[in-house]
Amino acid sequence: MIRRRGQGAPRPWQLLALSLVLPPALWAAGGDSPLPDLLLVIAAMLAAGKLLGELAERLGLPSVLGELVAGLLLGPSLLGIVPTGTAPGADMVAVLAELGVIMLLFEVGLETDLKQMAKVGGAALAVAIVGVTVPFALGYGYWAHLPHPIMGDGGDIATVAIFIGAALTATSVGITARVLGDLGAMETPEARIILGAAVIDDIIGLVILSVASGIAAGSAVTAAGVATTFAVAVGFLVAVVMLGNILMPRLADRVSRMRARGMVVALSLAFALALAAFAAKVGSALIIGAFAAGLVLKGTRHFHTVEEQVKPVAAVLAPIFFVNVGAAANLGMLDPRQPESGGLLLLAGTLTLLAIVGKVVAGWAAPWVPFRRLAVGVGMVPRGEVGLIFADAGRQAGLLSGATFSAVLMMVMATTFLAPVGLKLIFSGRGRAT
Repeated sequence: MIRRRGQGAPRPWQLLALSLVLPPALWAAGGDSPLPDLLLVIAAMLAAGKLLGELAERLGLPSVLGELVAGLLLGPSLLGIVPTGTAPGADMVAVLAELGVIMLLFEVGLETDLKQMAKVGGAALAVAIVGVTVPFALGYGYWAHLPHPIMGDGGDIATVAIFIGAALTATSVGITARVLGDLGAMETPEARIILGAAVIDDIIGLVILSVASGIAAGSAVTAAGVATTFAVAVGFLVAVVMLGNILMPRLADRVSRMRARGMVVALSLAFALALAAFAAKVGSALIIGAFAAGLVLKGTRHFHTVEEQVKPVAAVLAPIFFVNVGAAANLGMLDPRQPESGGLLLLAGTLTLLAIVGKVVAGWAAPWVPFRRLAVGVGMVPRGEVGLIFADAGRQAGLLSGATFSAVLMMVMATTFLAPVGLKLIFSGRGRAT
């Protein structure tokens, strides 16, 4: 049978166009209740985020880049579908985005094997420490002590510099793992060191974010204040994991015997949300609690069931966060007619350079272990979702101006794009870079 033109399943680009055009068309019909408008916003964010994420993956890029581009398209700079700032509905979208971050870090915790990390040994720890210390020092030192082209942030220069440095410390475990898996390099020494160091990086980075969030809430930037906030974050994480590993296995066994449908995943999500709230109450960060919940449930016999059922929830909520972050960027600042457009590009380029250098040098942090050091350094470069969390926290705290936030976002996108390309070149070359 011959299929006529126009019949059959719609193409992805057709679905994308529909997701972008349909919400404004429906808004034109009017209506008094704000709920339908909010539902249309969420529908557009999910559809555009997923479809552009699919396009990015088909191009060999991380799906998070497609979701960020979806936010740029839907944000006030272009189509104006996603509300930001003080616009009506922006607070509700922000709540859903926060839930997306919580689910994302909960899933990362479920995928983090502390025992496997311990096997990597001192090499991963050394790479992680250098991979956090050097980028943070570069970012903080640049912002606090050198002239930069963007001014007008919402905090004092030292506080903003802490957020800039923190945004450079992250390493995206998911993006690096995906690329190494596609290259068939997961069993190489480089891959084990990269993944182990990336997880440690993110743990240290989350603690730094907790410290920065405390500072954003009004804490003084003093050595004692930073040490106290750091101790609270680390102490919370260690205490929850230790206590949870004692109590949770028995509790999980009892929950698994309950007959109500979805009991395991419902109580697991409740546990993650409760720990996230508790972390915030004791002065840490929401995502520290969510990450700790994942680490605790990882130690139970039923974590495979929890992980399998949590992934679809995270797959729905996490794109809302990334699209919302992309929507917050102001593309109008890149207009050559705007006086600050050149400064924005210069700032983004400088931050990208510092971000790459700060991670690449980490590949030389463990000279006693033989491995391709350039491969490890490049594997640590992508900031991905964790870097976005840092940048968005600074924006929501009112510390990063629109221009500074846009520059950090461009840095995150650039490193997320360049690292997979670099890893493919290094591993396909089969050479032993030193």
